[in-house]
Amino acid sequence: MDAKVKACALAAAGTLALAGCSGNGEEGGSASARTTAPVSGAAADLQQQYEKVVDAVLPSVVKIQTDQGEGSGVVFDDQGNIVTNAHVVAGARKIEVTSSGGGSPLAATPVGAFAADDLAVVKVDGGSLRPASWGESSKAEVGQIVLAMGNPLGLAGSVTNGIVSALHRTVSTKGEGAFQGSTIADAIQTSAAINPGNSGGALVTLEGQVIGVPTAAASDPQIGAAAAGIGFATPSDTVKRIVPQLIRTGKVSNSGRAALSVVVRTIVDPQSGQRSAVAVAEVQRGGGAAAAGIQAGDLILSVNGTATPDQTALSSVLANLKPGDTARVEVQKADGSKKEVQVKLGELPGG
Repeated sequence: MDAKVKACALAAAGTLALAGCSGNGEEGGSASARTTAPVSGAAADLQQQYEKVVDAVLPSVVKIQTDQGEGSGVVFDDQGNIVTNAHVVAGARKIEVTSSGGGSPLAATPVGAFAADDLAVVKVDGGSLRPASWGESSKAEVGQIVLAMGNPLGLAGSVTNGIVSALHRTVSTKGEGAFQGSTIADAIQTSAAINPGNSGGALVTLEGQVIGVPTAAASDPQIGAAAAGIGFATPSDTVKRIVPQLIRTGKVSNSGRAALSVVVRTIVDPQSGQRSAVAVAEVQRGGGAAAAGIQAGDLILSVNGTATPDQTALSSVLANLKPGDTARVEVQKADGSKKEVQVKLGELPGG
């Protein structure tokens, strides 16, 4: 049973259970005879604010359907450019966008993507999509109430609520299909439910500002499923830096992300199957690694004292550094000798 059918089945079951609760009207009493608890005071004010935010922002959140699957998007400007996650549209040959309020799908064309931050832009012509108001994620605070809007489990225009649970998380996502994976620095952790299909939607404050793009939900390795109440969003400050570059040229010339200026691959121990180190396959001429004496065939064991047994670990360390920083890199040479070198970091290319 797919997720959409399962959701409908659960809704139907809930309706039957509620109908059975009222009995024949003698024990439960009629609906008109029951008293109500009117919402008032601070609770009423909060409820009204929720309603205002949903009315204001939800029209800017769209459903994205591709030949690979579905996800969400947020209208970035009045030119038809829509922000989503790179993994939502990676490898797609057909992309359609539907307003959260319904209506006919609009054909969309890819504008550009930056997999490192899991961001992409698609564009539609025509329609009357309303741009969202983008806030400053740097001003987000732990405990702040937020709403997640998107298309979870195919249910367009859905809204969940929660708080900002933590800030400045470094989150890595696995590659899947045509998507190579990403490592997002400064991710916002939220307790608002993030389900499949929420990817690319909006994380919104009570002021109606989009401060993040929901990207991933944590998984519990013991049960092999999503961990409830632990979701992550790409911060809006990253969106506002990367997306205009994609709109202008289709690629990113200023990623703001550090790089060792090498091409690497993960080494896996054939006997244990464990990832043991990152091997340098290619060294960029004129880059910091070359200047430090790193060569093809060297193993990168750690950066600034943090072990790098695989490419994900290396990306996580570099995601928290800046171009121009100097990093301590421990390498192992082909003869087995180890040494630590100082590498001036370059910038991750975004072509």
